[in-house]
Amino acid sequence: MPVAKAQMMIRKPVTEVFHSLIDPAITSHFWFSKGAAPLEVGKKIRWDWGMYGVHTIADVKEIERNKRILIEWNGPENPSLVEWTFETKGDGETFVTVRNWGFAGGVEEAINSTEGFTNLLAAMKFYLEHGIEPNLVLDHAPDARVA
Repeated sequence: MPVAKAQMMIRKPVTEVFHSLIDPAITSHFWFSKGAAPLEVGKKIRWDWGMYGVHTIADVKEIERNKRILIEWNGPENPSLVEWTFETKGDGETFVTVRNWGFAGGVEEAINSTEGFTNLLAAMKFYLEHGIEPNLVLDHAPDARVA
């Protein structure tokens, strides 16, 4: 079964990097346009990409503070699992790995997911390290944007 994978060093402490994916007020600066609530185990949280007119429900399966987040999303029609892991590297550096698996659509869906998560990590890096909102997600598919 195919697995999508992306990884990136982010030169910020693990607590800050981890929290940036838990708190939608921060995540909305570099990934989705709106999150309904912070991630919490056992909760189903809606994430919206308003620029594309799409949303998903993140079903939060596991959270290990500053180490790991596991969600299921795109359910019930096309569920897959997404796992972020966070590893402290040196002083104030965090190595983030994202894996996504369980695709109904096979290899093509895994390739698309790898591309998407690579953009996410690059945008996250820009925002956390430099305070820049790079619009990588917004500019990824300009023809798909809604008015």
